[in-house]
Amino acid sequence: MEEMVLDAVDLKLLDLLQDDATRSNQWLAEQVHVSPPTCLRRVRRLHECGLIERQVAIVQPERLAALQGHGLACIVEVSLDRQGAEWLDAFEARAVQEPGVQQCWRVSPGPDFVLVLHTHDMPAYLALAQRLFTGDANVRNVKAFFATKRAKFLTKVAVTPVK
Repeated sequence: MEEMVLDAVDLKLLDLLQDDATRSNQWLAEQVHVSPPTCLRRVRRLHECGLIERQVAIVQPERLAALQGHGLACIVEVSLDRQGAEWLDAFEARAVQEPGVQQCWRVSPGPDFVLVLHTHDMPAYLALAQRLFTGDANVRNVKAFFATKRAKFLTKVAVTPVK
């Protein structure tokens, strides 16, 4: 497979699309100083090569909570008893299948995993904890931190301009 080379236009497109992926192709083309067909072709290439994984809507949880009832956000550290690759892979596979797990990070040093969870309420969290932690004999330690306020949340990855 041919290695992709990014130029300043590609990087600027990645930066702009991370701010707002709903902008029109015409607007994007104007911002990066290329024709609309060139812009469209470059954005498609960024998708096809996997640099743009997917486009999503980011829901504002406090506004949703006002309409649907407050959710519960939690950051959990998980340490396993056995850390062989097969044990780490098995826990990770189970964690990523849980709808309440928003993020799953394998980390070092310290715990083996850090999970970001979001459930409807405490009973839903307890059910998830039973399935994922208590029901797994290899889970040695779980340390949960329940969020009281979200001060900052970004999905944007820093894009370094070409010099």
